This record gives sequence, structure tokens and C-alpha cells, in this order.
Amino acid sequence: MSEALVAVEVPGASASGASGARQFWRRLRAQRAALVATAVVALLVLIAVAAPLFTAIEGQDPTTYHPSLVDSARGGVPIGSFGGVSGEHWLGVEPQTGRDLFARLVYGARVSLGVALAATVIQVLLGLVMGVAAALGGGWVDQLLSRITDIFVAMPLMIMSLALLAIVPSSFPRPVLVTLVIGFIAWGTIAKIVRAQTLTLKGLDYVSAARLSGWGSLRIARRELLPGLAAPLITYAAILVPVNISIEAALSFLGVGVKPPTPSWGQMLTAADVWYQAAPQYLMLPAGALFVTVLALTVLGDGVRTALDPRAASRLGVGTGRGRQDEADAEKGAAV
Repeated sequence: MSEALVAVEVPGASASGASGARQFWRRLRAQRAALVATAVVALLVLIAVAAPLFTAIEGQDPTTYHPSLVDSARGGVPIGSFGGVSGEHWLGVEPQTGRDLFARLVYGARVSLGVALAATVIQVLLGLVMGVAAALGGGWVDQLLSRITDIFVAMPLMIMSLALLAIVPSSFPRPVLVTLVIGFIAWGTIAKIVRAQTLTLKGLDYVSAARLSGWGSLRIARRELLPGLAAPLITYAAILVPVNISIEAALSFLGVGVKPPTPSWGQMLTAADVWYQAAPQYLMLPAGALFVTVLALTVLGDGVRTALDPRAASRLGVGTGRGRQDEADAEKGAAV
């Protein structure tokens, strides 16, 4: 009997999933700000992935020193207009070292985006496992996992990161270390969200029917709970990426993140804080890149949240097209 019910419901579930995906993309496309943010994020990812290609076209690399391009008599200020901008150095050169700024900026995107995305994946996976295990385990399992989660939620991320990064040997790859520190400390909030959502889903009829049919907890979690958890997980992950970019930049700015000669936007800001008058582009370029990246990811995260939950109004009212979308949804509901 249960097998027959499963056989009947699978095609419907598939069709419902396909329909839900189409509705999501339709709602996301209706938000102009989210579309622009998506294009900006896609461009940034392309630049990060193709950094070796772009620097090869320019003919530079991020680590080679060019002492002839800086004025040692003036403390290492780049020679030429706009920080040494030329056909060979598209965005100028770094003060004192003469390293190419364009190459360091695009390679810095690899570090900043790579650390943020990898840390977000770790946070989501840990939060998902802990939240689902706590909700399905119940009793002492729920109490134990919830108390562990509370400890990590209350843990000051920046202080713990500074402490851990300061004691680890410098021979350990810093981008990997920063990723692990952020990912394994800041997963508590996701676990709480997943646990609350799982407890809600447990009370629904289709989950109860699956349990009565003899399905184990692992199969129920994989087949029945994960589809319902996808929306909040995707929404929160989209919000976490810009947060993690800011954390990586802050740690590198404080001198415990990515170490030279590996380029990072936060590390570039650290070195540029004394050059904002003599070579302002050295400060403005990484700061502008961080600002644009965080803003685009924040707008995209808000658009994803609104598209997944059309009942929730967007926090960014400009360019979202919410009014037209709400009217269309209302008309569709009335027709049904």
C-alpha cells in the first residue's frame, strides 16, 4: 500500500518541484535589482576564475616587483599619472614594490570569493546536519546538540578567529585556514534555523505518513525534509556569503588572515592605509571591489529570499518590481 502511494506521489512531487523552480525564476526575473546583482556577481566570479587569463593578456603577474616604476626618493610613490597607469599596467602599480595592481586585484578576488564561498558551504553543511539531527533525535539528543549549538552561537567569531589564526603555524595555507576557522565557528545560527524548520515539517501529514510506512530517519530526512529545508537554506546561504567576505577582509586587515605575497582585498587595504593621500587608487581599488561585491551579494540574497517566499516583502524596495509581482500573484490566486 505504501509503495503504491509512493509510486503515485513521486511524479506529482517532481512536477511540483519543476513548477516551483519556474515560479522562483519568474519571481526573481521580476526584480530588476536582483537581476543586476546577479550579473555583477557572475562577472566577479568570472574575473576570479579567469584571473590567470586576464593577467596573461595584460602581461603581468601579482608577485613580480618593478622597482623602476616607483620613486624611491619620495618613499616609493608610483611614477606617472594615476598611480602609474599605462598600457602595461592597466590600474597602476603598488607603492614601494611596483607590483601590478590589476593582477593583485583579480587574484585577490579569487581569495576573497573562494574563502567566503567555501566557508559558507561548511557552515550550511554543519548547520544542516546538527539541526536535522537535533530535531529528529528528540529527548537528550536534542538537548545535547542544542546546547552545543548555543555555545557556538554565543562564541565571539572575530575574537576566536584572531586567537586561532594567531597560534597556528604560518606554514599552514592561510586561505584554507581562514576558511576552516570561519566555517567551523559560525554555523550555529543555521543549525537553529534548520532545527526550527524541521520541527515544523515533522508535524505535517506527509512526513507522518512516511514514518508510519516504516521509513527510517535518514530516508525521511533525505526524501521528505530536505526539499522543505531548501528554501531557508538557500536564502540564508546567499546572505552569509557577503558576511564571510567581510570577515575575511577584516581578518586580513588585522594581519592574521591571508599573508603576503598571496593577494587579498583585505590585505591590500592593510598595506594601503598609509597611502591614501600619496596613492589614493591603492586604497580605493580594493575598497571599491569589496563594496561592490558585498552590495551585489546582499541585493541578490534579498532577491532570492523574496522569490522563495513571495509573502515576504523585499527589504530593498528600489528596482524590485514587487508591486507588479504582487498584483500578478494575486490575480493568479483569484483565477485559481
